[in-house]
Amino acid sequence: MAKKKLSDSVVKELAEEVKEWGSMKQTGVSLKQMMNFGGSSKNLLISAQFVHKELPIRIARRVIELENLPYGLSTQNAVLQVRDWYLDSFRDLRSYPEIKDKNDELKFTQMVKMIKVRHNNVVPMMALGVKQLKKERPQFDYKDLKEVHQFLDRFYLSRIGIRMLIGQHVALHDPNPLPNCVGYIHTKMSPLEVARDASEDARSMCLREYGSAPAVNIYGDPNLTFPYVPSHLHMMVFELVKNSARAVQERFMDSYDDAPPIRIIVAGGLEDVTIKISDEGGGIPRSGLPKIFTYLYSTAENPLDEDFTSTGAATACTMAGYGYGIPISRLYARYFGGDLQILSMEGYGTDAFLHLLRLGDSQEPLP
Repeated sequence: MAKKKLSDSVVKELAEEVKEWGSMKQTGVSLKQMMNFGGSSKNLLISAQFVHKELPIRIARRVIELENLPYGLSTQNAVLQVRDWYLDSFRDLRSYPEIKDKNDELKFTQMVKMIKVRHNNVVPMMALGVKQLKKERPQFDYKDLKEVHQFLDRFYLSRIGIRMLIGQHVALHDPNPLPNCVGYIHTKMSPLEVARDASEDARSMCLREYGSAPAVNIYGDPNLTFPYVPSHLHMMVFELVKNSARAVQERFMDSYDDAPPIRIIVAGGLEDVTIKISDEGGGIPRSGLPKIFTYLYSTAENPLDEDFTSTGAATACTMAGYGYGIPISRLYARYFGGDLQILSMEGYGTDAFLHLLRLGDSQEPLP
């Protein structure tokens, strides 16, 4: 396990190369631009060349930040492991030769697929690093660690972008794409349909945990479609419905009354598609609302323990179960120009408003 700072553990040339690339300007792309990369071998070559140049810049920035975190977070074993994953990926990308033809492009695609797999467990590993810091410094309150929160927002937002660029490029090679799909992007996605699938998945989890689950009633225009990434929307709705189902189930577990249903309303405007998820799970105290978007407050268990190994990391759950679902869902919404807002009435329930920009021309936010 790496326990040294970067400048002590790798050759000076690599450290300087990371610094050089980390100072370069990032290039954001929009949903519309990502859709234009599909359809031909020429476009695949352009996509690969862009990813080959852009990823080292984004990854180098994260390596530099991981080296310079406050409160000793950079020295936690789990954070050092994450830094080494990013450093390995930077080295792989920089050592790959210029992409000139279809054969180069196919080999490059296989390499970035492996990079994506390498980074699968970055979220739980960073969560473990934060847990290690909290254990080391139990006197810290979540409000005292504003810099750590801001870093984690930037870090996870960048990770979404890196995985989107890789995943979109790899998915463009699917020989049998689904109708209306360009890589990860569905050009005529039905938010109602995705919300229904995600809700059923969340209810199944609730059923396994509690033996029963509240009903979910969904309202909206079944013909409403717009270009978006179905896997992103599924993840966001799943997290929100999962939280609502847990709140309702725990509130009515010992009640003779039937648990009230969770209500989902999907509305399409000129600018946004908005999904409202409402529950009667008792709500959140006003003083607790700021905490739901933090990474340091959760008391949920991390699927990785202090004695983590690479093997254990590979099989651990990558997001659910340690309190990162809500803040990361907000980052997914913001990635394509949307947002997530939570309103709560203590003693009654909570409303979550998921805003999704339907125009598809918002540039990636680049931390």
